[in-house]
Amino acid sequence: MIIRHPQRVPLLAMGMVALLAGLGAGLLRLGWDLPLLPPALAAMHGPLMVSGFLGTLISLERAVALGSRWAYAAPLLSGLGGLALIAGLPYQAAQAVILAGSLGLLAIFLVIIHRRPDLHTVTMGFGALAWLMGNLLWLLGWPVHQVVFWWAGFLVVTIAGERLELARLQLLSRASHSLFLLTLGSLFAGLILMAMSFEWGGRVVGAGLAGLALWLGRHDIARRTVRQAGLTRFIAVSLLSGYAWLGISGLLAVVFGGVPAGPRYDAMLHAFFLGFVFAMIFAHAPIIFPAVLGGRMSFRPLFYAHVVLLQATLVLRLAGDVAGWLPGRQIGGLLNALALLLFLANTVAALVKPAERVAPVKAGRSEMFQEKAVGFLDGKE
Repeated sequence: MIIRHPQRVPLLAMGMVALLAGLGAGLLRLGWDLPLLPPALAAMHGPLMVSGFLGTLISLERAVALGSRWAYAAPLLSGLGGLALIAGLPYQAAQAVILAGSLGLLAIFLVIIHRRPDLHTVTMGFGALAWLMGNLLWLLGWPVHQVVFWWAGFLVVTIAGERLELARLQLLSRASHSLFLLTLGSLFAGLILMAMSFEWGGRVVGAGLAGLALWLGRHDIARRTVRQAGLTRFIAVSLLSGYAWLGISGLLAVVFGGVPAGPRYDAMLHAFFLGFVFAMIFAHAPIIFPAVLGGRMSFRPLFYAHVVLLQATLVLRLAGDVAGWLPGRQIGGLLNALALLLFLANTVAALVKPAERVAPVKAGRSEMFQEKAVGFLDGKE
């Protein structure tokens, strides 16, 4: 494997370490006995997965896109914060470092918005603001079961902004833009309402998530590209499956409202973070990893294995949650972790030994338009 940007590898590695530690922490929370991991790590599951892994990955990708050296402070800080949580360093110090990382990501988006004040860049900027707010509230002592909704807002708004960028190619109507803004308004209104009524604020957030799922499912070009082949179809299948899980998580939030713990909490959050967020990661990994590392990555049909395994095992986990069947929840959770490990193995194998040439990725371009380039270069759009 040829890596043209080896200096970025440590930043990516910190995110991967947080992912692996977060998976172990999640298994501890489910009751699995993992003697090599300290029991206290279980409480770090959410922060490691959202800030240590996803925050570092998103910040790194945006720093690459911006092309300014100072922007790499954002993934560096969030990555170091994740490592501090794993090492058991003072909790508030780790929180403060992660908060600084989220402030760095917001600064990146402010520069991007200054250069291109479009709806999709402003939307992603609000996503970064949601991460910053969640981390600030976390540092101020808010419990994770409340903060996690702000973290979810960070991810879904960032992803929605990215998909909106590509949806522009379909010449969206003014009504479509209005509906998009309405769903975002519902989401942020719910987040603010949760400070006064956790239960009803959760329901309003759920309505926003369900609305975004419908909007994305209706307007994303994945509806067209799913009929094509190769990488283009794989991306579309992953995206559409993610929108389905986003809708499920939103409906669960509408029905259950804000809940602090238990099977309902598990079902609602993991339909979102596993079903939706990781579907987005699966879809964009063949684009993002080559862009970050400056290498090549092949598409392999084996990629569908981790997509299908995650879908099936997540259904098992949620069935266990809804039915109060603890073994189903535990086994489903264990298999969820195995699906993510399979994803990492497939990704590394495709990076180390590309089987075929794929569309070259130019650092600094949006990954969404890189995805479009893949389709055109393959003659499939």
